[in-house]
Amino acid sequence: MELATAAVFVWIGMVLAISFIEAPLKFRAPDVTLRIGLGIGRLVFRALNIAEVVLAVALVAGLIIGSPTSAILATAAIAVAALAVQIVGLRPALTRRSDRVLAGDESGAGSRVHLVYIGFEVVKLVALIACGVLLLT
Repeated sequence: MELATAAVFVWIGMVLAISFIEAPLKFRAPDVTLRIGLGIGRLVFRALNIAEVVLAVALVAGLIIGSPTSAILATAAIAVAALAVQIVGLRPALTRRSDRVLAGDESGAGSRVHLVYIGFEVVKLVALIACGVLLLT
């Protein structure tokens, strides 16, 4: 279960650092335009999602070789499912929108898909925290 525990807490740290600290702050930096922020965000979130997939695989592997409780399995499944929805269901729409903005179309407010993505980020983070606490008890 050590592998699963390590994966969960590294994953929590990455999500907190990137999604809840770096992402909102980059748009407050001097001279960072929407286009620059989106360009940076695409690179950062692509790297984050790759790292998250690796951590999800490590979490699942750690649970397979361990003997997790049903609560641990449930919280891990919620986190992995939230990640899958983000990558497969939401990232393509966000990429299309950022493509339009990067091509010069800066019309309209923020995307509702972005708000849904953030919602899944919160669900994933809560599930990971719960899973981590359960793994430590």
